[in-house]
Amino acid sequence: MDPLLNLGPGHVPGSAYSSSNEAATSAVSWAAIIAGAFVAASATVILLALGTGLGFASISPWPNSGASATTFTAATAIWFIVTQWISAGAGGYLTGRLRTRWVGTHTHEVFFRDTAHGFVTWAVATVIGALILASAASSMAGAGVHAAATVGQGAAQGALNQAPNGAMNGSVVGAYDVDTLFRSATPDANSSSTDARAETTRILAKGLPTGDVAAADRSYISQLVAARTGISQSDAQKRVDDVIGQLNVAQTKARQAADAARKAAAAAAICTALAMLIGAFIACVAAVLGGHERDEHAL
Repeated sequence: MDPLLNLGPGHVPGSAYSSSNEAATSAVSWAAIIAGAFVAASATVILLALGTGLGFASISPWPNSGASATTFTAATAIWFIVTQWISAGAGGYLTGRLRTRWVGTHTHEVFFRDTAHGFVTWAVATVIGALILASAASSMAGAGVHAAATVGQGAAQGALNQAPNGAMNGSVVGAYDVDTLFRSATPDANSSSTDARAETTRILAKGLPTGDVAAADRSYISQLVAARTGISQSDAQKRVDDVIGQLNVAQTKARQAADAARKAAAAAAICTALAMLIGAFIACVAAVLGGHERDEHAL
């Protein structure tokens, strides 16, 4: 009797299965994968160090000297892409050459396994790189926290000495609000210059973040300037308007620079993600190439 007829219910004819066809070991060559991953991670470190040196050599603190910020950012993105591709290719190729030979395996299955080995190699190398970066970032963050704590102690002490009692109790009342209560209708030229400068600083700090200084505050500052300098009220008003205009221009430039940095960071993050995805593809292709050459040259 045909043994296929006694395989029990649910058996599909032509799908006979024997446990003797199952390999005793996994198809994953972890030794080759780990070796390729370390090669990829090492190549990344070397190329990034080289890129850092070239980057520092291309910039200069002197005006109109060295590469511009735009050129430097573009060159950095290109170098990172090249680094990712070279390191992924080297690691994937080495994994394909070092993996064990799969005897009696169909060509399509060999292709899939080599592709998977290249992808896993890229993934392990990426995790290694992430751990290295996380360790470095943690060390820098620890140093930053220590420095910030030292500076913060002095700042907190200064705030305790200068802030009104209400502010220390969680009140929204600030020094500017208290200043408005004690403004003189006719500022005294004999008043303390330090007090006038401090009060003016608080007025500007209050108004500029919102876009402009209120007309009443401008008038009061001009009176302070006229009383302290001896110039006419109109000249003092013009001087105040000029200074506020300059501060607004500087504030606008600072916001534009911050927005440009935000856009550059977003573009760099997107380019990094795309470069890493392409690096994964290159690692797969390189592993297939390395595995193919390994099988061709095997005796």
